[in-house]
Amino acid sequence: MEENKQNRSRRDFLKRLGWGGASAVGMMAMAPLTTFGKPEDETADPAKMVIRENRRTGDKVSLLGYGMMRLPSNNRAINQDMVNQEVDYALAHGVNYFDTAPVYHGGRSEEAVGIALSRHPRDKYFVATKLSNFGRDQWNLESAKKMLQNSMEKLKVDYIDYYLLHSVGGNGPDEFKARFEENGIVEFLQQERKAGRIRNLGFSFHGSIETFDYLIDNNDDFEWDFVQIQMNYIDWRHADTRRGNTDAEYLYNKLEKADIQCVIMEPLLGGRLAKVPEDVQTMMKEVRPSDSPARWAFRWVGSHPNVLTVLSGMTTMEVLKENVATYSPLEVCTESENALMTKIADKMNGVPVIPCTDCKYCMPCAFGLDIPGNFSVYNKAVNDGVLPLPDKSASDYQKRLDTVNKMFQKGLNKKQWATKCTDCEACLPKCPQHIRIPNQMGRIAEILRKR
Repeated sequence: MEENKQNRSRRDFLKRLGWGGASAVGMMAMAPLTTFGKPEDETADPAKMVIRENRRTGDKVSLLGYGMMRLPSNNRAINQDMVNQEVDYALAHGVNYFDTAPVYHGGRSEEAVGIALSRHPRDKYFVATKLSNFGRDQWNLESAKKMLQNSMEKLKVDYIDYYLLHSVGGNGPDEFKARFEENGIVEFLQQERKAGRIRNLGFSFHGSIETFDYLIDNNDDFEWDFVQIQMNYIDWRHADTRRGNTDAEYLYNKLEKADIQCVIMEPLLGGRLAKVPEDVQTMMKEVRPSDSPARWAFRWVGSHPNVLTVLSGMTTMEVLKENVATYSPLEVCTESENALMTKIADKMNGVPVIPCTDCKYCMPCAFGLDIPGNFSVYNKAVNDGVLPLPDKSASDYQKRLDTVNKMFQKGLNKKQWATKCTDCEACLPKCPQHIRIPNQMGRIAEILRKR
């Protein structure tokens, strides 16, 4: 693993950013209580479900994961018979990753999941749950031990396959340290992992990017087995920063660079991407007439190779069947389909400029880049309407591409262009605007390499 971390060449980095840029879009962990298309035929072959291998433990995990946050219910009471039926169908069709938490469904999810799964052999499924110690009175080791034990009892298991620190981010690294480190909780969970009562240890991320960077940059101490992030084709480059979200492009690429696999939540962005505007639906149907917007979204997320599993809250059998069909097998998005999703994301959210104030705190760059200079030229191209580029088939594509190149040639020496970025990340802690500089450089470099 250490060799993988250290041997990321500049060419590998640029290739990675190029792929991510071409596919610039992604979705939700818990789908809403709606249906998204035709159900799969009952005779579907479970062998067709795409399986991803956990690079640390060798687990063979289904690309589709079952999010158990919202369960079938009658007047808020869980319909256990329906939960059992859906779990049975999922297992019979290759789904083997089930995600819950002590706080889901009013605190009743773990028990319902335990009843449903315990009817099957233990080696046929992976169960994920969380340390949901949200109250400050729970920021102590005894509470953590009790919560873990309660989870195992409710789930009817003597080990947890995937255990997460729940909703990490909050108010920065200091809060993480107080909530999990200084009280000995992280050390305890690492010992539980060593003893086999936890097989994989990770965290779900919401909030402060400083916390995320702290946890990944210090992974030699934490040794995360996986990380759960929000990712969909909108949040890839258009995350709502007003709510503390971070572009999934940055999160995904940093995890890939650190050789940590991702579990994906929010592939449908709270259901928003299951009901896109009519003009967007038309764009999709021109390429794949029979595919629903939700299927487009799930295909896009699943096409990223560092994704271990994609969570969906499949409350109805119809939703479950369509999602199973989408990944049985997965039709990986083509380059042109990725470009379409980028276009759709930009159309739905606009093309943002880079919030650089030209303070030059990031300078000098050890590799000769003019970081604020690149941002300035790019922002001018956006504001002038030259970017984003249209499809290659558009009559003005070449003219606008030539204009972008002339703007960079006029504004910067070629040795200062974004194409020289090596992803060293030395600039990241220096930026008071918290711009994810290597990712932005990758986007600009992608444009400058077009012909």
